Amino acid sequence: MKNFQCKLWISLIFLMFISIDLKAQTSGGMQGPWLKSQLIEPQELAAIISRPGKQEYAVFNIGAVEDIKGAKHIGPVSKAQNLEDFKRALTKLPKSSRIVIYCGCCPFTKCPNVGPAFIAAQKLGFANVKILDLPVNLKTNWTAKGYPLAEVSSN
Repeated sequence: MKNFQCKLWISLIFLMFISIDLKAQTSGGMQGPWLKSQLIEPQELAAIISRPGKQEYAVFNIGAVEDIKGAKHIGPVSKAQNLEDFKRALTKLPKSSRIVIYCGCCPFTKCPNVGPAFIAAQKLGFANVKILDLPVNLKTNWTAKGYPLAEVSSN
């Protein structure tokens, strides 16, 4: 009986560790092929892009929202042509580049763009890819907080 109880406790502990690992891959409940360490918080990215000098990240807007300061606009990568445009843009960068992708058109848990863009970057050999963690949307988690947006030209 003691042997059975010992195996039961070990199994429960094992299941607990698996559960913790799965939670590390989510933002607001969305599970994807990324780890929590591959998310970047809005305040962290805002601080980085507000610093004068060389940008630390290549930032890509892979959704249908406003561009944040310094972002390259791709458009929703759930559309095949935009996904190809994203891949083409990535091929112009060294594989060691630090990349941030974001969408922000809807709650992160429903985003049709982040997963395909993240997977495409990984398949192309980019290991330093971060996803901007926007649990609600760009307006709530970025714009309303006063974080920098791209300047809109008046032409």
